[in-house]
Amino acid sequence: MTTRPFEPKILGFLCRWCAYTGADLAGISRTKYPPNLTAIRVMCSGRVDPTFVVKAFADGADGVLIAGCHPGDCHYQNGNHKTMRRVALLTRLLAQYGIGRERLRLEWVSAAEGDRFARIVQEFTAQLRQLGPLAWQQFVAAEN
Repeated sequence: MTTRPFEPKILGFLCRWCAYTGADLAGISRTKYPPNLTAIRVMCSGRVDPTFVVKAFADGADGVLIAGCHPGDCHYQNGNHKTMRRVALLTRLLAQYGIGRERLRLEWVSAAEGDRFARIVQEFTAQLRQLGPLAWQQFVAAEN
């Protein structure tokens, strides 16, 4: 019996106006990237509640990608600035549960950057493959 290599599960919160459209462009352009990402379209990266990220890890995600408009290009003026501050705090919270910064990725992707989006997913997938699966249950058990 052969063992299949580890394939990480990545949950992506993608801004509707830029990052999700960039992902769509990658698909339309037939740019190849791993199928490990499950995309959730949000109106703005600033609408990603930190509890969504914690829940994604608790539900078995090995990595979380938050992608939004480039700073200064937010359709809601300052949503991506809120996201930057939240992610900084979130990384400290996740560290308390043994989830390293390398499992949460924040990126800015415009609607015209389909190739960049594909490259980000490729890099993040490769990085998570090297890290191996996230054993969230170990951290929860250690807390109890």
